[in-house]
Amino acid sequence: MTMAPSASDRRDLLAGRVPDEVLSSRALDRHALAHDASHYLLVPELVARPRSTEEVAGLLRTCDEVGLPLTFRAGGTSLSGQAVGEHLLVDVRRHFSRDVEVLDGGGRVRVAPGVTVRMVNARLARHRRKLGPDPASENACTVGGVVANNSSGMHCGTELNTYSTLDSLVVVLADGTVVDTGAPDADERLRAQRPDLHEGLLRLRDRVRGDAGSVATLRRLFALKNTMGYGLNSFLDHDDPVAILEHLMVGSEGTLGFIASATFRTVPVRPHVATGLLVFDTVGAATGSVPRIVEAGAVTAELLDAASLRVSARAPGAPGEITGLRVEDHAALLVEWHADTAEELAASVGVAQPVLDGMPLTSPAALTQDPTGRAALWKVRKALYSAVAGARPQGTNALLEDVAVPVDDLGRTCVDLQSLVGRHGYEETVIFGHAKDGNVHFMLNEQFDDPVALRRYADFTEDLVELILGRGGTLKAEHGTGRIMAPFVERQYGPELYAVMRELKSLLDPAGILGPGSILNDDPQAHLTHLKTAPQVEQEVDRCVECGFCEPVCPSRDLTLTPRQRIVVRRELTAAAARGDVALAAELDEDYEYSGVDTCAVDGMCLTACPVQIDTGDLTRRLRRESADPVSRAGWGAAARVWQVASRAGGLGLTLADRLPGGLGETLTDAVRAVAPHDLVPRYDRRLPGGGPARPRLTAQEPGAVFFAACVGSMFGPEEGSGGATAALLALAERAGVPLRTPEGLGGLCCGTPWKSKGMEDGYAAMAHRVLPALWAATDQGMLPVVCDAVSCSEGLAVMVRRAAELGHPECAALRLVDSVAWAQEVLVPRLPAPARLGRVAVHPTCGTEALGLTATLVALAGEIADDVVVPTDWGCCGFAGDRGLLHPELTAAATAPESAEVERLAREEGEFDAHVSANRTCELGMTRATGRAYRHVLELLEEATR
Repeated sequence: MTMAPSASDRRDLLAGRVPDEVLSSRALDRHALAHDASHYLLVPELVARPRSTEEVAGLLRTCDEVGLPLTFRAGGTSLSGQAVGEHLLVDVRRHFSRDVEVLDGGGRVRVAPGVTVRMVNARLARHRRKLGPDPASENACTVGGVVANNSSGMHCGTELNTYSTLDSLVVVLADGTVVDTGAPDADERLRAQRPDLHEGLLRLRDRVRGDAGSVATLRRLFALKNTMGYGLNSFLDHDDPVAILEHLMVGSEGTLGFIASATFRTVPVRPHVATGLLVFDTVGAATGSVPRIVEAGAVTAELLDAASLRVSARAPGAPGEITGLRVEDHAALLVEWHADTAEELAASVGVAQPVLDGMPLTSPAALTQDPTGRAALWKVRKALYSAVAGARPQGTNALLEDVAVPVDDLGRTCVDLQSLVGRHGYEETVIFGHAKDGNVHFMLNEQFDDPVALRRYADFTEDLVELILGRGGTLKAEHGTGRIMAPFVERQYGPELYAVMRELKSLLDPAGILGPGSILNDDPQAHLTHLKTAPQVEQEVDRCVECGFCEPVCPSRDLTLTPRQRIVVRRELTAAAARGDVALAAELDEDYEYSGVDTCAVDGMCLTACPVQIDTGDLTRRLRRESADPVSRAGWGAAARVWQVASRAGGLGLTLADRLPGGLGETLTDAVRAVAPHDLVPRYDRRLPGGGPARPRLTAQEPGAVFFAACVGSMFGPEEGSGGATAALLALAERAGVPLRTPEGLGGLCCGTPWKSKGMEDGYAAMAHRVLPALWAATDQGMLPVVCDAVSCSEGLAVMVRRAAELGHPECAALRLVDSVAWAQEVLVPRLPAPARLGRVAVHPTCGTEALGLTATLVALAGEIADDVVVPTDWGCCGFAGDRGLLHPELTAAATAPESAEVERLAREEGEFDAHVSANRTCELGMTRATGRAYRHVLELLEEATR
């Protein structure tokens, strides 16, 4: 019997043909990428991260020759199992995530496959254009996945989805052939490069068109949102083989080729919007009203069933329309009208209102244009996933499914679906979705390591298939066939069209190496194999549903691990230990130290994107605390008691080390380590300025605020010739006539972030016992606000105040913390002279401005001194993260690379900026290091502009 080649054998087969740096067989990489947003789990033997289309083509040629199956993965937000594989997993997110080329003044856009939808739309925003497909996962899903899954969304329907707005593709076929469908002679080139493929596509086209039953089935199914099987409607809609090939790639889930680039025709952004929530007595009444609502001009009609309304009413900030409703069998439609002008919107609403008034609503219809009110209504819709998934029982997986039926059948289908989930014992299942398209989603919580539960899921799936196909619907509307519905493709399309799909796959991928197991699968139980389990690991991460929404905002995403990957590796480590795989557990544990702990910025950005509100930094802080040696604990505990000495020693050491020659500077830095807490000043970077000015000591008879000057301003100092944020704030306050007071012993006080980020709870508590009483006294028992001049420290103080009761100072929970950016905008600017204006300023927001909701305020304050304020679309946390930028400068380099490249591109294409600003000293250092341009606190420029 011939033995299957091992992972090492497979790597040997690729050796010399694929660059070593592209391939990895390391357990950490393989297990980190084994998980996506679906409920399937396959651990690949190898991981590849190609860096260019040419490397992908070479990899495909090699895999085709040696018979090595491979699966493509980008954002990993797929829900049907199409982005996981057990052989070679090709990650195309890391090196294909930046190229966006706006064409025709925004009329078209060319995008690399690893770019997120949100990023593309951010680049198009200045042209008032956007992509047609608008999936709810736009912050994390990538364009490659959008094309590969024929993604749509809440507004676009079938008219503006991927298939309908695609302009051209660059495709790499299984044998390495590269096809640019946008080339003027693309069809002739295809005929010359692959005459067999050209002829085969014509043959299949004629076969499909020649069968009246096939034509009728395709027309019926693709009148709906439909991502089940291959898009054989391409044979009806296009004549030339290259155009057919182009559109067959849409929805092919990486099983027919690799999408190296996609060009879309964009759609206009209509900025004037009216939104309303229409509540009906029953789901039938709601769905029955959809045709009239669409005829009245609504572009959106999102359905929420009774369970959805009950869940939504428990969400923080839910509007009164929901919280005041006594839900029985009610259902609601979230509806919207869009227009180019206010006048056009008013006219549209005027036409729609009588229609809405004539509907069987439980309360009168009201449409709002208020952004706050609209946001509250959309929170109802968007909170469903987090509310249900986050509250699921321990050990279960959350499954988000979708189907579509003709709109006329939607009401009774929803009723039957509610009955179906109840009959199979699924509790708290919500049904919601895109009612105007007949497309609904529903969520199940299931425990796949329980044989009884697995049988229940199998029986439910069989009943679901019967229900949807019996209504003339499709088993997959948006999420792709993947593994979950592969066994049912033939039942939906019939044997003739299924045979066409088989021949198409053989034509494009004769060796069967692309995406094995997805779309076409001979195993009738494929949807019940390779299922995830959810082992209980640790409280910080057990709620994670592995959706991947956190990944685009993580500073270490292009260096080591993302928050999702940190979590899944912990799960894999626990599972390995439980089954006695000591070697794997040891290997994962060893590699996790650097990739999972050392290079985590603990900046909280993952929390801002997580639908179930996980801050993976909590995990990292605990692991750092548990791994800290006694010397470190003692050093940080002592630092809390003598912080003024320690912080000044650190700043002085950095300053002197910069001025002394070579070895003497290094010696002094080592001496600083002995005085300051262990690894506080781990190494001196000669690109960093030295220590700064002494911290202020102010008194005032009638102060307007208490000033808490951040110690990072002293330790890291301002740019050459600048007084820094502290001096700027003092000068601005004096100029505006607002006296300031500082707390007693300010030089020895700190926001606590250095201790919190390392998990040093004893030292943190010791510092809090000094800071909170000092602030309470300085603010006259909470009467005055506390203003801080570094946003990371403002956030740190805010956290400390939130924990005041826990830390033994409950009265201090009443303290009011205000970052200097917000305080300057609200209090100082109205009292300052009119500023001298700059032309163009680049703004770097920070993780702190995001956490405190101050990014818009930072931009507005920059707008007080500049005519054109630019926030790079690729901005992200700089990863400096206190001492991370010193300990691991590679983290900062990786985190700032996208934004740095964009700043360079903007300067080259549109002219250099007059200034670069941020709101935190270490962030300014990180961006200065990355771009070679001096970043300064926005208050410094405001002070100079108002002299």
